[in-house]
Formats: sequence, structure tokens, C-alpha cells
Amino acid sequence: MSKMNAVGWFDIYVNELDRAVTFYEQVFDQKLEPIGDPTGENQMMSFPADMSAYGAGGALSKSEHASPGPGGTVVYFSSEDCAVEESRVSAAGGKVIRPKFSIGEYGWVSLCQDTEGNFFGISSMT
Repeated sequence: MSKMNAVGWFDIYVNELDRAVTFYEQVFDQKLEPIGDPTGENQMMSFPADMSAYGAGGALSKSEHASPGPGGTVVYFSSEDCAVEESRVSAAGGKVIRPKFSIGEYGWVSLCQDTEGNFFGISSMT
């Protein structure tokens, strides 16, 4: 059996799907696409993903079974230079919690908060 990466998919729970979509599209300069939920219970908008490539795909999800908020799991988005996306966070309605800082040999990280109150990170090697 081959080893698998720990994360295969992620959901970021939101209260206002349209507001959250606008925020993430502005920060990452990418279009999110609607995807179906097999249960029919959630509204979901997917980040661009190639499920055969390294890393995990994921979506913004509006659900009656979960809600957004700080203090839980932190999703780290990959970037060429996290300062670029960090510079878009405030204008998109979010907050920069900790500006770009070094994590030694593992590169750089910015910690932010989205319009729904979720914490997220942006990581890069430069």
C-alpha cells in the first residue's frame, strides 16, 4: 500500500456563501466554481483543483451541520510569495492577523482571517 498525504480535501464553512466567494476570489485572483453536494444538503463553491496533482482540493461550504469560526483547523494555501495574496486580504474585507514571517527552512507564512471569521494561512518558499 502506498502512503497517502494526510489531507485529501478541505471544506471552509461559511455563513454568507456569496460574500466568502468574493473574498477568496479577490485574495487569490482565481475563480471558484459551483460543485454539487451528493447529499443535496450543502451549497458548495470549489477552489480550482487538479485531483491528480500533489496537494488537496477543497471548497467553501454552507451547511446546517457546521459553522465558521476561529480557533479550529487552519488551512494553508500555497503561493509563490505569500506577501502578494496577503496584500489583497484587507481590501477584500478580511484581516491580516500576522504579516508574512519566516518559518525557517520551510519558507514563509502569513496568517489571516476571512469575512466569515475563519483563520487561514498562506505559505510560500519566498
